[in-house]
Amino acid sequence: MVETILFVEGGGDSKTLRTACRRGFKEFLAKAGLHGRQPRIVAAGARHAAFDNFRTALQQGKSAMLLVDSEEQFNAGSVWEHLAQRPGDGWKRPDNAAEDSCHLMVQCMESWLLTDRATLTAFFGQGFNMRALPAEGRPIEDVAKATIYDALKHATKDCKTKLPYGKGEHSFLLLARIDPQKTVAAAPTAAAFVEAVKSTMAR
Repeated sequence: MVETILFVEGGGDSKTLRTACRRGFKEFLAKAGLHGRQPRIVAAGARHAAFDNFRTALQQGKSAMLLVDSEEQFNAGSVWEHLAQRPGDGWKRPDNAAEDSCHLMVQCMESWLLTDRATLTAFFGQGFNMRALPAEGRPIEDVAKATIYDALKHATKDCKTKLPYGKGEHSFLLLARIDPQKTVAAAPTAAAFVEAVKSTMAR
């Protein structure tokens, strides 16, 4: 069976954080129905490094997928069109990349975390302010990245046993804990990602 590599944006330059990133995505995918048949997850750090690693793997004839933040509103077109047109990216789909080999966390990974508020409440404990988060009925993929970060900061600033939300301290621990069923139900691009991984791993 051909190994598939999933390059994900995240983990920074810290070995410890990259390990936590890989573990977070591994647990998320396992609970999404991919226990025991997952791609090899590579925490690539910055988004451009993730794309470069993905492109290199394809050039070497490997089976590869890419997962990065959309960073801004994604208007249900092609993922590759979004990345080609987004200022700061301008990425052209590699000739040997499938249309469904690249996926987006819309608008950032923290969008996924907000889909499971019960887990957030249990994790942060006393002092967590649910009311500081965007309205629960609001489509999560329409909430801007800056709004999500600001909401998490304010929701956790008075927690008694945890520091205010920090990407390094909390993001991947939470990713490993949230319920993927809630995420795919609330975020269409997350659902597309999980289905694409399942399809790829079934080949």
